[in-house]
Amino acid sequence: MPLHDQTTTKSAALSPAEVHSGTVRTDWTRAEIADLFDLPFLKLMWHAQETHRSWHAAGEVQLCTLLSVKTGGCPEDCGYCSQSVHHKSGLNADKLMDVSAVLSAAAEAKAAGSQRFCMGAAWREPKDRDMDKVVEMVAGVRALGLETCMTLGMLTDEQARRLKEAGLDYYNHNIDTSPENYGNVITTRNFQDRLDTLERVRASGISVCCGGIVGMGESRADRAGFIHALATLPCHPESVPVNALVPIKGTVLGDRLNETAEARIDDIEFVRTVAAARITMPRSMVRLSAGRESMSASTQALCFMAGANSIFTGDRLLTTGNAGAAADAHLFAQLGLVPLRGEEPARLAEAG
Repeated sequence: MPLHDQTTTKSAALSPAEVHSGTVRTDWTRAEIADLFDLPFLKLMWHAQETHRSWHAAGEVQLCTLLSVKTGGCPEDCGYCSQSVHHKSGLNADKLMDVSAVLSAAAEAKAAGSQRFCMGAAWREPKDRDMDKVVEMVAGVRALGLETCMTLGMLTDEQARRLKEAGLDYYNHNIDTSPENYGNVITTRNFQDRLDTLERVRASGISVCCGGIVGMGESRADRAGFIHALATLPCHPESVPVNALVPIKGTVLGDRLNETAEARIDDIEFVRTVAAARITMPRSMVRLSAGRESMSASTQALCFMAGANSIFTGDRLLTTGNAGAAADAHLFAQLGLVPLRGEEPARLAEAG
């Protein structure tokens, strides 16, 4: 269609008041979020940046480090994950790391400038026999002066209580995608299982880190549904990681998308998802997570413009590569970004 023949859609005519109310809402409708995705890109970016500056310090980005403390051997069949026993990714299963090794890695992360240390274990849920070691990790990392985060799978009330008593600041438990698309990604658990664990975490007093993955062959409606599921939780997650799928050979989704490149989303659509997260969850930290190592500096810059204000640093995430400290330092210098100086708005609101 010639440019001069393109018409303005209803969604493109949304008023600033409809998009940017300056308040935290948990009553977003699917239609409203779909309208955000349909906005002209520059208008969406304007609204996202306006929202971001109302709640967060412009140009400040939180630095986090992620360590796999127990790799591989997971009984879940998440279609994207190389750690599943259902996939032939070539990844070997390891035992839970020694506490001393975890604390050594945490100390290195702090020396490199990280503010939060995240620990992940490839479990469906932790066994009670592992909890003593897990809580010792939490207490030790907290004693180093770092924020602590863990992702261990589903939790019981007692396990959540023990993590809280050990000083855990955040628990990560991603919903991954929209409720409707969930069964296309994972079959060994259901969407409600995720929500139940999030409720246990919240009830224990631990802050929630919850996001998902885009680029798994889902539709834009699924991306809107994913954001809607997060933005209508009774309390927004304090951290919202937005991952771009890293297609790993030997996994269901990795093999499928490596063979069907058109199923992947483009960079602009990824940025739209970040912007929608920022607008609908204005107080949350929005984290650029997996997939960042393959993004250009320009795409990452657009993500920061769209309201992303947290990243994982270092050369590796759980089992995939990451941009690396040198590349991040160069990017920060290029864009004039600095590490987060103050407390996160959501945590301040809880403390107040």
